[in-house]
Amino acid sequence: MEKAFLQNILEQNKMTSSYSFDGISNDNAGLRLNKPAASIGFIYRHIGETMNLFTGFLGLKTGVQNTTMGQTDTGQGKNTEESRQLVKQGYGLLAQIIETMPAEDWLGMIDTPFFGQVTRVRLFAHILFHNSHHAGQISLTLSKGDSV
Repeated sequence: MEKAFLQNILEQNKMTSSYSFDGISNDNAGLRLNKPAASIGFIYRHIGETMNLFTGFLGLKTGVQNTTMGQTDTGQGKNTEESRQLVKQGYGLLAQIIETMPAEDWLGMIDTPFFGQVTRVRLFAHILFHNSHHAGQISLTLSKGDSV
């Protein structure tokens, strides 16, 4: 049951976020809500990097480097295809974790530099919430953004 439950939550996040993600292109990657706001491309890359980096806390290490967390937007998201691949890879890693992690491990505690000690399932939920949060920012910027 646990696997099916988590798989369904992951699939819903992919579907809901895709409404924003599918609208991202190199042509609109530079759009921002205002001058100090991050661009669509930067936010999209941030989502991909974060998913890949956070899976490390769940047992899967990647070679993905952080260029966005705690950083200023200096054009890191111009290549939207690269970001799209990071997001796809991140979702794949989360699916792999669901498949391989024993049910009893989901409630096991892990240390994070962001939240202190949390259960693995809470970190998993945070990753998906984080995706949704930023997908909303992207959606708003796609409809109201400008090349500031």
